[in-house]
Amino acid sequence: MKVLLLTHSYWPEHSPPQRRWQSLIRHLRPRGWQVVVVTPVAHYSHGPDYSRSTRGRLRGIQTGLLGEQILRVPFLTGKDHRVTKLVDQLFTAGCSVLRSFTVSRPDVVVVTAPSLPLMAAGWWVATVRRVPLVVEMRDAWPNLVTDSGVAVGRAQSWINRAVEFVQNHADTVVTVTEGFAQTLRDRGVQRVVTIRNGVQVTNTPLLPPVPQRDRLEVLYLGNHGESQRLERLIEAAALVGPAMRLTMIGQGSQKAGLMARAAALGVEVQFLDSVFREDVFAQYKQADSLVISLRDDWKSFEATIPSKTYEVMSVGRHITGVVKGEAARILEDSGAGDIVAGEPEQIAQLWRRLATDRTLLEVDDAGRRWVAAHANYTDLAGEYDLVMREILARRHKAVSTSDAA
Repeated sequence: MKVLLLTHSYWPEHSPPQRRWQSLIRHLRPRGWQVVVVTPVAHYSHGPDYSRSTRGRLRGIQTGLLGEQILRVPFLTGKDHRVTKLVDQLFTAGCSVLRSFTVSRPDVVVVTAPSLPLMAAGWWVATVRRVPLVVEMRDAWPNLVTDSGVAVGRAQSWINRAVEFVQNHADTVVTVTEGFAQTLRDRGVQRVVTIRNGVQVTNTPLLPPVPQRDRLEVLYLGNHGESQRLERLIEAAALVGPAMRLTMIGQGSQKAGLMARAAALGVEVQFLDSVFREDVFAQYKQADSLVISLRDDWKSFEATIPSKTYEVMSVGRHITGVVKGEAARILEDSGAGDIVAGEPEQIAQLWRRLATDRTLLEVDDAGRRWVAAHANYTDLAGEYDLVMREILARRHKAVSTSDAA
């Protein structure tokens, strides 16, 4: 059985869809699935696998680390700006349609959003090739269009209708949160299932307890974009003062502004470039509390869980959760840390307590046990396997019925 996966980012880039799908493919291939990935030539999220040989290949079929086949399409730009991103996604989505017709007919097409043009590309490929379509919504589109102000007026209406059209015409819509799945059901989408993001628990170390030290070490590791509203962390660190140090690791459109904000407040914030693999866990080990953050003024984020959440829960460190909705409920259920409202003073109050009483940082393996039970990629791949087999069974039954009639 062959899956054709359309994604805007894949290996050798390091990104949420790359982490999710390489983890899923690892367990789907032994279940009998051949996976063909159509994706742009790597042009951002540089990591340890990023080299001329992996990023520049356009011709032929490349073999991935897990035996998957990778077909590359060209790109226009890697700039991290709304307009340039949209233009680039429109271009690569069109190229992905053309590239998808250079391989034999798949059994299932899977397209993973948040790239909205790619959703349309996935629908077009599945329709023309007459195969089932799975639309994977890793963000709460089109609700996020309204919250973020990506488009307004007539443009917003067109985008909303286009997204809803693809969702309504998919054989199955996969969400990564229960909250957004319910939103889609309430909107009338017929077939919706939730398959969370997750981690491979056996490959994720459980870190030793935090050491005794004179100041609180707080770490944020992830995207520095609009969605995280990270200036709150810097302002909270300024309120706490020398009793703590904030470290921020990663890249994003807001990083320069965050560095300027820290300088203006005169607060010590350690800004570092992105790290990968074992270096991620080395940074976690040096921290006392790990931050998960989403802005609280976009309603769609009440049904959103940051992609790093499950990894952070698995390592045995205290979590500062500046989140609401489903993400907050998961952290509360796991007992892996503290949920705090998104005002700098309230974040600072939590960090002062942690700095004063370090016993509050002791969370043992509560988060890891929750992830093992609910978000282990071995089990999640099994769920995907069942979803796609059920789709094929429905399609086969419909064809048989039509032929009989």
